[in-house]
Amino acid sequence: MRLRLSLFLYVALLFNMQPSVAEPSDGVVDRVYHPYILPFERELEWRFMSRQNEDGNELLQRLAFGHALSETVIAKFYAVGSRDEQHDDFGLEGYEFELRWMMTEQGKYWADFGTLLEVEKYHNEKRWEVTTGLVMEKEIGQTSLTVNTLLVYEWGDVPDQELKTQLRVKYRYRWMPLLQPAVELYTGDDFVGIGPAFMGIKRFDSRRQLKWELGFIAAIDSVSKDHSLRFSLEYEF
Repeated sequence: MRLRLSLFLYVALLFNMQPSVAEPSDGVVDRVYHPYILPFERELEWRFMSRQNEDGNELLQRLAFGHALSETVIAKFYAVGSRDEQHDDFGLEGYEFELRWMMTEQGKYWADFGTLLEVEKYHNEKRWEVTTGLVMEKEIGQTSLTVNTLLVYEWGDVPDQELKTQLRVKYRYRWMPLLQPAVELYTGDDFVGIGPAFMGIKRFDSRRQLKWELGFIAAIDSVSKDHSLRFSLEYEF
């Protein structure tokens, strides 16, 4: 009971650190990262995001290849595409490099920890973005609590160069490997959103597995429409 109360207070404290002014989000809803890495794994990943607000319907896709550099570190490279509403077609928006480090052995401590570093360069723009932070996951009975606390900094051709914070939380029920319902919370950039999510995993052997995720996140701090649908497939081999 004390452990659950401590986790709740930890998440509540981080949640209250976020601004309360309601404005549209900018890249806050993405995915909640887990700290785990398979030794020397390789990954192919596809992510799809549809976000609707007063400005229209934004569509994003990411294609990625990742390769573990060791038993605890993995590097991934993304090509990011977005829809041009004027011409109704997809074009390259940017490139992204991601590095994740599994800091603790799974199950050895009261929670599992990792770190995340992302560097993104916008295509044909003098604009960069770096994201870094801590990834934590704690198993509580048949459920799991995953928390990402992130710092985001943009520079180059941007209106303001300032350090921003993001919080991403997933509380998941490990019902069965193929279907695990969850609730996700995202805060940051003057945005607070929450909604249902589902994920699953299909294992083919000790190294090959297919993961999928689906989530619908809606703003809860704004009277205007702002909701996102996200979907991803990840093949590890």
